[in-house]
Amino acid sequence: MTYTLLNEFHFEELSKLLNYKFKNSQLLVQAFRHSSYANEHGENSLTNNERLEFLGDAALDLAISDILMERFPNAREGDLSKYRAILVDEVGLYAVALELNLGNYLLLGKGEEKTGGREKPSILANTVEALIGAIYLDAGFDVTKEIISRLFAHYIDQLETEQITHDFKSILQEYTQHIFKTLPKYKLIKEIGPPHDKIFRMSLIIKDVTLAEAEGKSKKEAEQNVAREALLCLQNNQDIL
Repeated sequence: MTYTLLNEFHFEELSKLLNYKFKNSQLLVQAFRHSSYANEHGENSLTNNERLEFLGDAALDLAISDILMERFPNAREGDLSKYRAILVDEVGLYAVALELNLGNYLLLGKGEEKTGGREKPSILANTVEALIGAIYLDAGFDVTKEIISRLFAHYIDQLETEQITHDFKSILQEYTQHIFKTLPKYKLIKEIGPPHDKIFRMSLIIKDVTLAEAEGKSKKEAEQNVAREALLCLQNNQDIL
């Protein structure tokens, strides 16, 4: 759905998912106003979501750092940094954006709209940060941290069980269904090494185009690795297909 004007009614579903209602609804609208839309409508650059994205990035880093310090009191600095990087990278933010259906609310220019901007991982990840920036300005750090804690709870739980990789296969599948109306195919190219220490090399194919190859110590790991490479490839060059 495309909205040229947004109001509180449009955000009812999002408010329920966030369990938060904005006091200043204009901040919420600004969080979804992409620069392409602002430029196309001759609006001042300050009205797009880039400043909120800048603020949200900082607030997210601080909140996640605080949450990890509380959750892992005996973890070393290096481990905490690694955990934080996993949680707030583009793929992690993209996953959160999909859960919140943020693409439904974006205000995009006609060019971005035509090229599938509502599903682009980079745009959606940036929108998560802009939304967090808007929440921070509307409610302060404590409320922002509480919302971030809920949004990232599942992924933080994975850290505790040492499942510290994103499910790139699921994310890629959702992405290809949205953009290309098809599913990726995985093909085992070869197995390397002795039976007790094998390396599996996997390729990933979409629309008969081989996008990436990657290796892993198991077929599942190889599939996750090649899905990640394919996702990065598509983010950088969607016209490859």
